[in-house]
Amino acid sequence: MKVLITGGAGFIGSYLAEGHLGKNDEVYIIDNLSTGSLKNIEHIRFDERLHLVTDSVLNEGVMNELVGKCDVIYHMAAAVGVKLIMENPVETIETNVRGTEVTLKMANLFKKRIIIASTSEVYGKAMDIKKGGVDLSETDDLLLGPTSKRRWAYACSKAVDEFLALAYYDEKGLPVTIVRLFNTVGPRQTGRYGMVIPTFVQSALLGKALPVFGDGTQSRCFTHVRDVARALMALMDCDKAVGQIVNIGSSDEITINDLAEKIIAYTNSKSKIEHIPYEKVYGSGFEDMERRKPDLAKANELVGYIPEKNIDDIIRDVVEYCGK
Repeated sequence: MKVLITGGAGFIGSYLAEGHLGKNDEVYIIDNLSTGSLKNIEHIRFDERLHLVTDSVLNEGVMNELVGKCDVIYHMAAAVGVKLIMENPVETIETNVRGTEVTLKMANLFKKRIIIASTSEVYGKAMDIKKGGVDLSETDDLLLGPTSKRRWAYACSKAVDEFLALAYYDEKGLPVTIVRLFNTVGPRQTGRYGMVIPTFVQSALLGKALPVFGDGTQSRCFTHVRDVARALMALMDCDKAVGQIVNIGSSDEITINDLAEKIIAYTNSKSKIEHIPYEKVYGSGFEDMERRKPDLAKANELVGYIPEKNIDDIIRDVVEYCGK
């Protein structure tokens, strides 16, 4: 099988490439290396079954050629990370919306099976108003903030991606699946764009203060990238997943304060925790969610998805990677 991964030199994309090479598939990567890195694929870079095209998904000519020769597509290319989004909202919106538009257009031209990577960010503040701590389900209403707050640019752009993907499915019969990813972490992820675990680990290893934004009581569910890649590959082979939105994440919930403490303890670091007001980092009016926990029932029903790695496994693997 021939597999196309947009953003394949990125964090998650590199694990998908690795996984498909492990199945003896031929893998094509298109990545402009704006946030992806050759380092992520250095261990597979010279495999004769891997083909790297250093270009943008916005290049329709190149995308036409790549989609035409491949059997399935993972659309992972996107502007990611709160820091990047806050600093470059135009790039975020254009890259995410236009990139998905081109990829879907080409997939439809050749009627290729495609997975679109979305995000738990599209839920916005939905969990903050849910009663009884009910987990976020794929059919829940989305609750985003005002368009005047650029913090919501990423969520809005990915929501548009979802609407467009489902429109292609409904109107044109394109075999598409949307995955909403919840805080994917692991080796190869960089803290450069505000990703919390690599930032904390790097700070702890250097004996620097761990920067916790806000009061640190906000909680998240972190998912090991290998669990995510395994789930995406299973969904690609699942006919019942076509036309569906599927949460992929973990039910392991932890506050950011507890996460920082756990990383300090694991690394035997003398680092302290430094609480930094959101306004100081992102400017006035920044909004964050208190909780974000996925309902994983659909993923489990479709492909038997159960995360194999917990937060301790994630920390261990990231520490090992950062300490190299």
